[in-house]
Amino acid sequence: MVGGVFSPGRNPWRTRLSSMNVNPARWSLRAGSDPIIKQRAIAGPVPWVIAIMTALTVIAAAGGLALGSIAAAAGSELAGGVTVQIAGPPEAEADRQANAVVAALSDSDNVQSLRRLEAEEREALLAPWLGDASLEREGEGGLLVLPELIEVQLAGPADDAAIRRLQARLEPVAPDALVNADTDWLKPVGQAIEAMQWLALALVGVLALATLAAVLLASRSALSANREIIELMHLLGAADRQVAQLFQRAAAVGAGAGSVTGFAVAVAVALALAGRFSALGPGEVGSGLHALHWVLLALIPVMVTVLAAVTARLTVLATLRRMV
Repeated sequence: MVGGVFSPGRNPWRTRLSSMNVNPARWSLRAGSDPIIKQRAIAGPVPWVIAIMTALTVIAAAGGLALGSIAAAAGSELAGGVTVQIAGPPEAEADRQANAVVAALSDSDNVQSLRRLEAEEREALLAPWLGDASLEREGEGGLLVLPELIEVQLAGPADDAAIRRLQARLEPVAPDALVNADTDWLKPVGQAIEAMQWLALALVGVLALATLAAVLLASRSALSANREIIELMHLLGAADRQVAQLFQRAAAVGAGAGSVTGFAVAVAVALALAGRFSALGPGEVGSGLHALHWVLLALIPVMVTVLAAVTARLTVLATLRRMV
């Protein structure tokens, strides 16, 4: 450049264009085998950041879905369950009232089945907390009189109305009988599970915002690094949407690779945890995630890729409008 005028033999734009294969119809700009956009929208450590974010998102979502499934299964299993407890009277009177309860409920149309727990079963239920010495029967030196327990399975749900009807029916024959729905024992657990599900949902939202922020910053950094190339493309007639498409495609590829990697890691972690918790009992945790849940989890890397591409495109377009 001499006196502010380009020298015909050393035009910097011509030097740059001579090394490029320019296809104006498709704007596939390449320098040899390397793309003209040297720094992509998703490059460096950003794909690994997306992989970590995706893995944490999938694990959090899987935990929330599994907790909801387990709680629903437990609630369904205990929906019609009722326990009749007779505590307070001497052992002989408690035995008489227990027999009266069994007789009163045996011919009830609303009762599917009932079973009176034997003394050994009741002792086994309380022994881990109170010890064997405290559970000896009355008259044998024991410190505690075991209550009579009768398990009842109703034909319908054990709601408040059903409990009141059952209590009123047993009042004349067993005044010391106390009727409790089995689902009452699960209410604190259900509330804790619901709180954990909300926590998992909040964590998914925070991780999604963090992923979008990483893509936004990476897109701006790539635009700054390729500012001269973008100006050259504008001189060649490229529209902002064509420039944005290059960054959008790069963001989709980088985010897709990172999200798939993170999803694979999350699935491995989820399966490993399911194998650990399966020792709790058949179906306790392993059945927490069903086929539909896995389909929903598989959509997470797809959503991450789409959101990254859209975020990169909108970021580039907004930045290019300010550059004009």
